[in-house]
Amino acid sequence: MQIQLNGEARTLEADASVARLVEALGLTGRRIAVEVNEEIVPKSVHAETRLAEGDRVEIVHAIGGG
Repeated sequence: MQIQLNGEARTLEADASVARLVEALGLTGRRIAVEVNEEIVPKSVHAETRLAEGDRVEIVHAIGGG
């Protein structure tokens, strides 16, 4: 299936989860925020949140500073 990841087309296997996408990107364990179709997806539900054809996913890294 095709999704938009941070504005770029990306192909994933059918029934992929947010957790699987994060793992494939090498971002497991990092401080990130994930949004699917303009809705924040809490980390606690990444494994059960399935992606669908045409979903728009944004992943941003949390950056500390001051």
